[in-house]
Amino acid sequence: MTRAPAHPDKAELRALTGIRGIAAWLVVLYHARTLMVGTAPAWLIEMLAKGYLAVDLFFMLSGFVMWYNYGPQFGRVGLAASGPFLWRRLARIWPLHGFILAAMCAFALALLLTGRDHGAYPFAELPLHVLLVQNWGFTADLAWNHPAWSISTELAAYILFPALAVGAVWDRRGTPVLIGALALILAALHAVFAVSGESSLGGQIARLGLTRCIFEFAAGTVLCALWQRWRDLPAARSRCWLAVLAVLAAGMLARPGESAFVPALFAALLLALALDRGPVDRVLSRPLPHWLGEVSYSTYLVHFFLLVLFKIAFVDASLRMGWAQLFGYLLLVLAASAALYHGVEKPAQRWINRHMPERLHRPGQATARS
Repeated sequence: MTRAPAHPDKAELRALTGIRGIAAWLVVLYHARTLMVGTAPAWLIEMLAKGYLAVDLFFMLSGFVMWYNYGPQFGRVGLAASGPFLWRRLARIWPLHGFILAAMCAFALALLLTGRDHGAYPFAELPLHVLLVQNWGFTADLAWNHPAWSISTELAAYILFPALAVGAVWDRRGTPVLIGALALILAALHAVFAVSGESSLGGQIARLGLTRCIFEFAAGTVLCALWQRWRDLPAARSRCWLAVLAVLAAGMLARPGESAFVPALFAALLLALALDRGPVDRVLSRPLPHWLGEVSYSTYLVHFFLLVLFKIAFVDASLRMGWAQLFGYLLLVLAASAALYHGVEKPAQRWINRHMPERLHRPGQATARS
């Protein structure tokens, strides 16, 4: 009897799925926090105000997962793998986005027909949102479903990924080259924000969000290559956790600004989580965190619209939620996440992938799980 390979090509990294679920709920609480003033303690509101940084973890995690699932495929097939890759990525991100955008269009039309303010839903910009290019520098502000700005930039990263995968071939580079590339990417990201005079990673999203995504996505691909090289080295796990603590301490002492500190911290954290085989890995791999990660895309895309509707239905003119209202809203988001994941997101993804045009299939291509 032969043993299964130690590292099946598409084995799921459950801890990374779990951290994705936690990150999605940090974004939910970030948007809900403004209605919690006077209910939650000030220190908690201040902490939740940094929830937008979870998006930076998403970007790195996305690059990591794309390299894990598709990097070897592009290494074997080259740019010929681009068609199936982009088809699968669109099947993953667009159907749920389109479904929620359609629901918001119905809501915006209701506002328009009843004479209410619909300025947050500019119909002239709607084609950009349908095409998922709304955050490619065409507009000055966020509109419609605000969290979808990051999905727009993710699409740009997916389009660029084939060229990166074929050109960078991280698996053929030496470890010093990989570490140097990672440092260079993070330094370039900081330089862009510094030159723009922006100290916060969440600032000027319409102008800097695309750059933020592409650089952090690229960093994630390097992190995956490092993980593939170090995953059988027990010493690497402890060293990465030490790196997390070192970056955290340096950031707290030197206070270099978010664009210099947070991406470096998340890079060390993501690598440590991927390598971990201890209690952190076990907790994040448990059924509940894992399930939250599975439905996290639905959570991320639906929560903002649900907050708008919840405020209209259940929050008075004070725009303050009590604990019971907050619990009700979070429960609503959780139920909607499950319903959309099972009723829209996954069925649509499967249907679209089943109908991939025959001309996109190439000999020797793997069907990477995504």
